Amino acid sequence: MVLRESISQALFSIRSNKLRAFLTLLSIAIGIFALMGSGTLVTSLEHTVSSQILELGQNTFRIDRRPSFLVGHRAWRRYRNRPPITLQEAMKFKERMQPYARAVGFAADISGVRIKYEEQTTNNDFTLYGVDGGFFFANRLDIEEGRPITDEDLLLNRPVAVVGADVVRSLFPASSPLGQHIFIRGRRLQVVGVLKARGNVMGQSLDKVVFVPATIFLRYFSQNVPARWRSFALYVESPSAESIQETIDQAIAILRGLRNLKPWEENNFEVQTNEAIGSQFDSFMQYLQIFGLGTGIIALLAAGIGIMNIMLVAVQERTREIGLRKAVGAKVRHILTQFVLEALTLSQLGGIAGIVLGGIAAALVGSSLGFQLVLPLDWIIGSVLICTLLGMIFGSYPAWKAARLDPVEALRYE
Repeated sequence: MVLRESISQALFSIRSNKLRAFLTLLSIAIGIFALMGSGTLVTSLEHTVSSQILELGQNTFRIDRRPSFLVGHRAWRRYRNRPPITLQEAMKFKERMQPYARAVGFAADISGVRIKYEEQTTNNDFTLYGVDGGFFFANRLDIEEGRPITDEDLLLNRPVAVVGADVVRSLFPASSPLGQHIFIRGRRLQVVGVLKARGNVMGQSLDKVVFVPATIFLRYFSQNVPARWRSFALYVESPSAESIQETIDQAIAILRGLRNLKPWEENNFEVQTNEAIGSQFDSFMQYLQIFGLGTGIIALLAAGIGIMNIMLVAVQERTREIGLRKAVGAKVRHILTQFVLEALTLSQLGGIAGIVLGGIAAALVGSSLGFQLVLPLDWIIGSVLICTLLGMIFGSYPAWKAARLDPVEALRYE
């Protein structure tokens, strides 16, 4: 009965002070929205990255001239003068590394590529890769139709290409692209394979790609790129997850030898496992979580002050009622319970609105960025607990003030 009356009184307070109550509920909703939105996005991203790491394999690693993620100008300056990994180095590395690995491949890329077929042309948002025959196996890329690029294609300088699913959708919606000729920057390439569709990540399509032999890539498509930036990335799959560190050590030793590094010189290349890349990305995304948490706390503090203000007004307006209840035997704990429950009702109403809005916003953003949406149960429970604490903390003072009123003075209040 007390709970029902308290909820009813809280709703009456909201109707009586519409503007003040609306601003308070809005502050609570914004705070919980920030917490839920950031929590849901980070959780969904972690789930997506973890799924992709499992697909790529935990025993695959990459060697490049610099890390995948750089934060700050100082980090950029540290890595920018590293020498590129040349095609000759990549081919020698592959030859020497093959006895110790399940698969070895290499690739270089350029973005902003436009593809033409007959009278049709794509947008200039495709990426062109120059690869070898081991690239598809080291990265576990499946071919839907045709065949992948082979080492023989590199040796014979064949002008062939493997295209992504978006190329097929844009240029070959009603026919097979196999055997057809596409044009990239005026160069004719015969399509020999179609990559299996991979979907989107972070709003970027993984299917807007074309793969050509690395020799063709260097000869025709990378002339406008300065020589120091024409660097290949090396991809290695170890025989097993247990032997990955041994395989990494062997790869480092081989590449250091190819680059004539002295024992006391540090590596001028970067080794990154899929798990390490995922960890770097997770640490980067923690900034979003911290930002959401900070924004939420500030909004909730403002909302707490609003709750206290509404409850103080309610105490003042219901002074005679409080005096009458105490005169007929209501105890201090009854008054305390009633007003704290009213404050809790206010905070929970705003919290529910924030949870719903945060989940909807995260779902919309996540779907546009290609995340697998995961509603974090711990963040939902945490939001409910935060709203409960908010109502108890900021509702305690008005409730205590109401409970300590003198019944005689309260009955005389006009």
